[in-house]
Amino acid sequence: MTAEFEAPAWEHEYKTSSAGQTQELARALGGALRSGDLLLLTGELGAGKTTFTQGLGEGLGVRAGIISPTFVLVRIHPALGTGPDLVHVDAYRLGSAAEIDDIDLENTMDSSVTVVEWGHGLVEHLSESRLEVTLQRATGGESAGTGELVTDFSAEDDDEERTIRIAGYGPRWAEAPVLAP
Repeated sequence: MTAEFEAPAWEHEYKTSSAGQTQELARALGGALRSGDLLLLTGELGAGKTTFTQGLGEGLGVRAGIISPTFVLVRIHPALGTGPDLVHVDAYRLGSAAEIDDIDLENTMDSSVTVVEWGHGLVEHLSESRLEVTLQRATGGESAGTGELVTDFSAEDDDEERTIRIAGYGPRWAEAPVLAP
């Protein structure tokens, strides 16, 4: 069975109404993560993928200052204590699994938590287990009625409601982590 058609072991949906709540949810999830974990983040531009990753970083105890790796593709955020580093990847401009292989994520997979934005269909082969996190904004990514993609999000967008779905795949995620509400 290919990862594309694999059913999750579990799936939970959460609602947040601010960037802070999104980070709080991710911080709780970060506390349940360990070296070797792979997370795929999916969502339109401005959905909150980097905001979510910032919360994960706090939960993991990595150095602050997580920003989108859009132009560098990969950023490594070192752990401040004994936990794993956070490898943050933006695969938006990558078009194939071969291009993912070129950035050599296999080298850090066992010792880090790896978060890949825009990675669906590109990175599932890196691990037999993964979490898929889908973030959706209440207003969507298109201008109302025009079909044009909105890319000029303002600070007020951080306080829009988000729906966040987290699904676990593979033996590592046979059971869902308990996240504080």
